[in-house]
Amino acid sequence: MNVVIRVNDEIKQKMIEYYKDKMRDKVIPYVVFQAQEEDTVITMYESGKVMFQGTSADVDAAMWGVALENTKEKKEEKKKENQKYYACNAVGSDEVGTGDYFGPIVVTACYVTKEDIPFLEELGVGDSKKIDDSKILKMAPQIAKRIKYRSVILTNTEYNEKYTKELNMNKIKAILHNRVLYQLMQEEKPKVDYIIVDEFAREARYYEYIRDQKAVQRGITFLTKAEDISPAVACGSIISRYIFLKEFDKICDSIHIPLPKGAGKDVDEIGEEVVEKYGEEKLKEIAKYNFKNTDRILHTMIF
Repeated sequence: MNVVIRVNDEIKQKMIEYYKDKMRDKVIPYVVFQAQEEDTVITMYESGKVMFQGTSADVDAAMWGVALENTKEKKEEKKKENQKYYACNAVGSDEVGTGDYFGPIVVTACYVTKEDIPFLEELGVGDSKKIDDSKILKMAPQIAKRIKYRSVILTNTEYNEKYTKELNMNKIKAILHNRVLYQLMQEEKPKVDYIIVDEFAREARYYEYIRDQKAVQRGITFLTKAEDISPAVACGSIISRYIFLKEFDKICDSIHIPLPKGAGKDVDEIGEEVVEKYGEEKLKEIAKYNFKNTDRILHTMIF
C-alpha cells in the first residue's frame, strides 16, 4: 500500500525529529530522508510530499496528515462517521513512552459513559500529547476518581529483555493493549457500544501480534487519531502520561540526573553522563537499548 501526503514546514521538522533514529543512511536525489517504522518505509521529498509504503502505510500516514487523494466530501463523511464514537459508552486504550529513550512504556484502558462526557469536557480532556504536563498532573487524578481504568507499566529492564526482531515495538504495544482491555472488560463488565484502540497497526496484524496470548479481547474498533475522537481513548492517553511522568521522575531521583524526554541529541549527552557516572549497565536499566541513541552514546565514549 502506498499513501502520499503533503506537509508544511512545521510538520516536516516534527517528522525529521521523530524519525531521525530510524533513518536509512543512503542518499537519494531530491529526498530529505528515508526511514523505516516497523513494516512501513517513509520517504520525505524536498517538494513537501511524503510517501508511506507498506501494509500499515495508511496508519502511519494518518499520524501526520490527510492523504492527497481525499476529497472535501470524504473528509466531511469521515467526520460524521467519527461522531458516533464520541457520545457513547466506550472502553478505549492508549499508550505513552514508546518514543522516549528513557522511561517506561505505559498503556491504560478507560471506561467512559455518556454521562461522564460533560465532566471530561469541562476538564478539557483530549490527546495528552497536546496537553501541557503540568495540566496532566492536575487532570489525571480527577479523571481517575471518576472513571474505571486499568494500566500496565513496562519498565525498561523488561522492555530490553523482551525486545527482539520478532517481538518488536508494535507487537509489544499490542500485547499490552490487549492485557489492559481484557482485564478491564472482565473485571468491570462494562456495557459498551465500542471498544476503541488508537490504530498503530491494521486489525489483522494486531490480532496476529497477540495470537499466542492466552486471553484475547476481541470486538475492537481501530481508529486513527482515536484520542481526538474518543473520550475513552483520550482518558487512557492522559492517565498513561501521568503514570509515565511519575515513573520518569522516580528514575531521575534515583540517579540524581535530570533526564530529557524524547530521543534527541540532548538525550545522547545525558546518556553519556549516565554511563560515565554509573556504567553501561545502568543505562540498560533505564533506557530502551535498541534505540539508535545507544550506539551514538557508546561510540562517543572513551573507556
